[in-house]
Amino acid sequence: MTALPNPIAHPDEARQFLDAHPEVQFFEILFTALSGVPRGKRLRRHELVAIYEYGRFLPGSVLVCDVTGQDCEDTGLVWEDGDADRLAKPAPGTLVKAPWLGDDVAQVITSMYELDGRPNDLDPRHVLRRVLARFAADGLTPVVACELEYYLVDPVRTPSGGIQLAAAPATGERPTLHAVYGLRELEDYAGFLRDLWAAADIQGVPLEGAIAEYAPGQLELTLKHGPDALRAADEALMYKRLAKGVAVRHGAEATFMAKPFADRAGSGLHLHVSVNDSAGKNIFASEDPEGTPALRHAVGGMKSTLADGMAIFAPNANSYRRFRANSYAPVAPTWGVNNRTVSLRVPAGPPAGRHIEHRVAGADANPYLALAALLAAVHHGLTGAIDPGPPVVGDGYAAAAKSNLRLPANWFAAVDHFEASSVMRDYLGDRFVTMFGKVKRTEQDRFNEVVSALDYDWYLKNA
Repeated sequence: MTALPNPIAHPDEARQFLDAHPEVQFFEILFTALSGVPRGKRLRRHELVAIYEYGRFLPGSVLVCDVTGQDCEDTGLVWEDGDADRLAKPAPGTLVKAPWLGDDVAQVITSMYELDGRPNDLDPRHVLRRVLARFAADGLTPVVACELEYYLVDPVRTPSGGIQLAAAPATGERPTLHAVYGLRELEDYAGFLRDLWAAADIQGVPLEGAIAEYAPGQLELTLKHGPDALRAADEALMYKRLAKGVAVRHGAEATFMAKPFADRAGSGLHLHVSVNDSAGKNIFASEDPEGTPALRHAVGGMKSTLADGMAIFAPNANSYRRFRANSYAPVAPTWGVNNRTVSLRVPAGPPAGRHIEHRVAGADANPYLALAALLAAVHHGLTGAIDPGPPVVGDGYAAAAKSNLRLPANWFAAVDHFEASSVMRDYLGDRFVTMFGKVKRTEQDRFNEVVSALDYDWYLKNA
């Protein structure tokens, strides 16, 4: 059995940081709840060590607020609970400077604990850790990486309330061509990218190369894979935050909406996964492009639970606009080798690096929960030796149409599947699944009670 590292940072980490950075006067403590939006407090220098020695109080309602920050009363954690405090405690290795906020500001990621010291079971970091413990008990270690797509848009909305791409700083022009893998497009945003990489290096976020993706103004940068899935989720959260901060400094907004433009490609969070045994060997490694039996079983688990996890992979109303045939966003539980038209791709590469790319999640997904749901599926497939069936060859969209297989097509169906999933309840926690469903149903009600401009366009005269 492999022991997981201590999830709470030692106070010496704070003291050493303060000694090394006398210029830092302000510290933002970050907590990421179900919605994936970082929330917290900005504190002064003299308050930092106390957080490491004891913790910092945060109201329990922040665990279950919706994506806009409103209370979700149906959870019972607002009035019935007296909005009682929990303790936020710092995660090791996450105390770093936040250069886009100024030379005197730093940040630290926290996890939530009950006052008696128990990890709070609704904290996404603890949910992921719960899944990792299942691997550790079997002497296995997931190796993961996150790959995020996003757009740089103008921070000022159009007169009609819409959005438009940000003008390239180098030219003052807004992108109009797809220009996939275009170098000129990257050169036009070179100042943003330089500052992005510099900030990532300061924070220890292993940000790799950039490409211009399959839409005007869309970027993709990859985070390096590693054998600490909890750290990988921290890095994805840190990266999204620093991308947004650096973009603001360049007069733009970095949006990780799954589908910000109706006529352009959506933005995904592609998750890469393999599994090491206790000796550090990749159990998916094989000369066969389809991998080992272990890889196929992992794919089988991922296929069989894709519908169950859709509420996490696509957590918002906008998320479901991304799933369209022939769009590079998957629409069915399919798998294949070196094939971007399927949900679960085994990429080309050397045998030692054989792994699976999960292409379903949107860039708007909570990285902790997305990895938790993915790894729950992998472990479920490995322990159950689930057969994924033959891989798709060629057009995965056509294969999906012929087989009549589909993923939940809307937000409501996805939450239904999630709440009914015995696998998700087993791995993520029964109470967590119930509370996640309550939060999402509250969001659904709030979203649907808004009368939009489209309502008037379609029905004002025609009804």
